[in-house]
Amino acid sequence: MKVIVAGMPKTGTKTLNEALSNMGFKVYDYIENSVYLRNEWMKILKTGWSTEDFKRMFEDVDAVTDVPSCYYWEEIHKAFPDAKIILTLRENDEVWLKSFKNQMKTSNGNTMVTLLSYLSPTFRRSVFDIGFAMSPVIFGLADVRHIAYDSVNGDMLKLKYRAHNAHVMQNAPPDKLLVYKVTEGWDPLCKFLGVPVPDKPFPHKNKGGAMIEEHLKSDPIVQKMKREMMVSSILCTAFLGLGVYFIYKRGI
Repeated sequence: MKVIVAGMPKTGTKTLNEALSNMGFKVYDYIENSVYLRNEWMKILKTGWSTEDFKRMFEDVDAVTDVPSCYYWEEIHKAFPDAKIILTLRENDEVWLKSFKNQMKTSNGNTMVTLLSYLSPTFRRSVFDIGFAMSPVIFGLADVRHIAYDSVNGDMLKLKYRAHNAHVMQNAPPDKLLVYKVTEGWDPLCKFLGVPVPDKPFPHKNKGGAMIEEHLKSDPIVQKMKREMMVSSILCTAFLGLGVYFIYKRGI
């Protein structure tokens, strides 16, 4: 583990994920954590952890971004004390909350995401299980998707955001910490990590929740989920057809 991104979701974590990947780092974002490390995170969220747990989980990973790892940045750093910490920030907490709400509205209204939630076992066992387990811990909500609702206490969420950022800035070793906005581009990031600036424009990912469609189109983990959805759909159609057939036969 070389880089721990401690910034909350919707602070440019998908952009930073892409930037770190372009630098050659092996990055575990939310989807990799929830699928590949599902059992480990469920243990951490439900019963507790040890430093050795984090060492085993991330021994072959260069960087982590997004939840749930950003919330456990301090514990991960205990396992990898030489790792550098990046705290990504938005302009202010109001901009952050508005962006998060939009992300959840986009996800909640996506038909494919809804179908995957019913028909993909991998989606349900990983994304749903991790999401339900971490939502009360990190956001104080039974379900993080509820952020999209106007009835959710936005002031409480902004307080969570500010408290998290303050904790990182007060407790991370100053020589290991970069407080960073992705609008700053390559220079401060590459200087902090001690790597050359890539010969390509700085990425800009997940604008307006666009990453959902990108994942649905190209992410290999999501493609597996879509294949599971197709198999489940075929099986459901077959069982439904058999049911109709037997009902018809009994009625003759």
